Order: sequence, then C-alpha cells, then structure tokens
Amino acid sequence: MRWSQTIFAVLVAFSLVLCSGGNAWASSYEQLKWIEGGRKVDLGNVAEVDLDPSLLFLDAANTAKVSEMNHDKPSGNEIGSIFPKDENQSWEVIFEYDEVGHIKDDEKEDIDADAILDNYKKGTEESNKEKAESDRLYVTGWDVEPFYNEATHNLTWSMLGEDGNKKKLINYNVRLLTRQGFISAILVSDPAHLDADKKFLNEEILPKLTVKSGERYEEFNASTDKISEYGLTGLILGGAGLAVAKKAGLLLLLGGLLKKFGILIFAAGAGVLGVVGKFFAKLFRRKKTKAVQDETNDREHTETLP
Repeated sequence: MRWSQTIFAVLVAFSLVLCSGGNAWASSYEQLKWIEGGRKVDLGNVAEVDLDPSLLFLDAANTAKVSEMNHDKPSGNEIGSIFPKDENQSWEVIFEYDEVGHIKDDEKEDIDADAILDNYKKGTEESNKEKAESDRLYVTGWDVEPFYNEATHNLTWSMLGEDGNKKKLINYNVRLLTRQGFISAILVSDPAHLDADKKFLNEEILPKLTVKSGERYEEFNASTDKISEYGLTGLILGGAGLAVAKKAGLLLLLGGLLKKFGILIFAAGAGVLGVVGKFFAKLFRRKKTKAVQDETNDREHTETLP
C-alpha cells in the first residue's frame, strides 16, 4: 500500500471529520507519541535525522498509526515522519524505505529526461481514452528535470501536469539510494507554500539525514548483496517497468474526490506529493502541540521524583 492510497484514506477520514466535528480523530491524534526536535531520531534501522528544535517527529510505528487512524492499512515501509511545531505551517515529510536491492547509478550521466517525459505522456494519454474530459490527467513538462547527486546518492525530480479543467498539478520526488534499496522522502504541502517547503526540506532536513553505517550506498558488497532489477530511470518511472497508465488511473480517482471537497492534490506516477489542505492540518495542529507540551511536562515532573 503506497502513500497515494493513504492520501485517499485521509480524504475519506476528512469527510467524516467535517460531519462529526473531528473530536474522535483529534483525541486519537493526541495519543500519538510525538518526539520534539533538538535531538537525533531514528528512521528505522537504515538512517537517522538530526532534528531541528522547530520540528516534531513520529517514528515508524506512530507514522503507521496515522494510516490506521485514517482507516487505511499501513504500507509496512514507513520509517518515520516530520512535522513543524508552528501551527501556522501545514507541511509534513513522510519517509519510507524499500529494500529492492542495490540500485546501480551507472545511468547518472545518461538520464534521458525527454524520453522519460514522453513515457509519462504516452501512459497518461492511453489512460485518458477511457475517461471523461474533466477526469483526464495531462503531463505538461518538467518543473525540475531528473538529476542525481553522486556525492549524496540522491535522485530528485519534479513533474508538471494539469487536469481536464486546466487545474495545475505538480509532484516533487526525492529518493536516497542505500546499500540495499532506497529511502523515499514524500513532501506534503499546500500550493502557496510549496516552494518554501521544498527549500526547507532540501536545506534543513535532508542534509541532516545520515544513512547508518552498514547501510550506506558505498558499502555495497557485490559478493553478498542483491542487485536491483532496475536503475535510476526505472526508479523514476516507478520501478521495474510499472505501468504509468495504471498509476494515472488511481491519481484521477484521487483528483475527483479532492475536487468534491475543494482541495487540490499534486501527484504523479512514480511517488506521490499530496496536498491535503491547510484546513485539515490546522484543525489538529493546536491539539497536537498541546499534547507534546503535556507529555514534556509529565516527563519533567517524573524526572524530579526521588
């Protein structure tokens, strides 16, 4: 189960929140074990992040609980998620880890952005044949062409698109290659703050993410480690030749639901950047912050006991 499906469940939960006032959901939100920044936190067994004091963190188990709270089945790949403390901000970053084998980066100088874009366009065009015009998805170009940072082993790309009503769509994808797979950093933001949130991710979070010893890309052991069936191009296309048209069908379903609630989703075939809306985030941000403060106060009180 990927985060595209999780976003679908979030939206279903959101509709229930609007009807019920959100009391039960907010109560569950407070029960999550939030970790305050100013310390290093583990992303599963594969990496760690030196978390800024302005941030909050959920470990793998609590990130999965969010899926369950949204009536979704966790993917099993969650390794953590990061949120801002500031209730006026409404972004989050979700991390997943896929152990698909060691992905060779020998395509790093030969990533054919034009061919990849054409693949996406053809895939979505094929899918559009069975859709009403208002439900169609069109890939229009690159926001950021795919590029690979050999020093950090990060693969990044951002694609532009629009729906049948000419509403703009965008995605933002970061993949961090490891010894035996890759970490996905999935940014959830709102349209007005996307550029600023991308900047924060790339300057304040990813540079402070460290892959643990034994899991680093350069520690690959050809005699013992599995090699992935696809390379960098395959990773951008979704891995192992995943059908873009099939993916696009799910995205169109999501787009239709979002239109119903007046919320815009940014997404693309290989990985997902969803926009759930500032209202949804603000609805529970204050309660979350209060829960963190209460937990901190309880911990401090406990530590002073004889």
